[in-house]
Amino acid sequence: MLESAKRYTGYTAYDYLEPGKDYKVFKYAEQISRVPAYQGLELSDSQRMRTVRLLTDEIVISLHDHVQIFPEDMGQLREHIRQGREPTGYQGLARSGMTAVFDNGMDGTCCISSDAGWKYQDVLFDLGVRMADLAHQDYVIKAESLEDIYYAHETGRLAHVFALEAATPIENEVDRLDVLYGFGVRQIGIAYSESNYLGSGLKERGDGGLTYFGERAVERMNKLGFAIDISHSGDRTALDVINYSKKPVLITHCGSREVWPTNRMKPDALIKACAERGGVIGIEAAPHTTLSAAHPSHSLESVMDHFTHLVDKIGIDHVTFGPDTLFGDHVGLHNAFSSNLSIAQAHGHVEHPKVEYVDGLENPAECFYNIIGWLVSHGYSDDEIRKVVGGNTLRVLEEVWV
Repeated sequence: MLESAKRYTGYTAYDYLEPGKDYKVFKYAEQISRVPAYQGLELSDSQRMRTVRLLTDEIVISLHDHVQIFPEDMGQLREHIRQGREPTGYQGLARSGMTAVFDNGMDGTCCISSDAGWKYQDVLFDLGVRMADLAHQDYVIKAESLEDIYYAHETGRLAHVFALEAATPIENEVDRLDVLYGFGVRQIGIAYSESNYLGSGLKERGDGGLTYFGERAVERMNKLGFAIDISHSGDRTALDVINYSKKPVLITHCGSREVWPTNRMKPDALIKACAERGGVIGIEAAPHTTLSAAHPSHSLESVMDHFTHLVDKIGIDHVTFGPDTLFGDHVGLHNAFSSNLSIAQAHGHVEHPKVEYVDGLENPAECFYNIIGWLVSHGYSDDEIRKVVGGNTLRVLEEVWV
């Protein structure tokens, strides 16, 4: 993990408000050192220096993360979410080395007015409140274009790209995509694990594919300049989106079903189809997702088994990282919202050891130091590392963001 970014001045979420008066105070999880530091990297002094140089000098992009801080007591989680004021982890982000992060709002757990989540009005409220907070500090900037990402890199800031895991909140209103784009959202999923008006999610018994409304929505997404994600879509729906979209499609946070055979992973044939149309896949690291037979206890090594497998299958130009981490107890979040997030259907069917956290990829502050350190220690060149930590994503965004 790096030292704190020079540009960061110590701002904490909602500093412009009065705690206890303007919002209810919760005790939040530690952003740094909540769990022991990863001990699996054995880097020489020169390798450590190279890791820091690459993390500091190159454009590093997380294709999928959640940068909110969660309560220390996850029993308070729903009460915390209901007040509609999720705090961004500025302190942790300042230690991450990232240039840009696609922050996927917790729309499935956005339970301000309904325990079911995914409500359009709640999602807009969450987006607006978090954008107001960003506007009151100078380190993390709201990013809506490639120019914003390059500007963040040049000035020592971090570009924050608002994204949504699924288009479920638009219901059957295609114009709501324009509203979300106007709010600053620049990447959106088709369906989460449950089906919606656009298509089928990966938990369903049957996958009907992209609906006619889904085709209208994808066409509008292309026109607006949304990056489209199919990570949680069913296989047929995902392939339909790849074929119907006029622009490359992203699999922002996933892994190979050939490496770990659960619904949450994608088959190599589908990942290859995405790559052949110019897309990329971000390797996932949320607890109990990207396991492998060689490393069934989830860790950085499990995740990198998916990385090496997919680089071999589709080439290094089409693989990046979407760690899908957060600040707090991610396993506790899954337990609290197992129904909303369809955990059993997505991750079940294969026995594996349960972990309290993913060793080496526990939160957004540590991910890319450890990822780049692993790549350095395994003989990847600077050019190869540039591609997989940001360059491949930039190439797709140049085509997708109009």
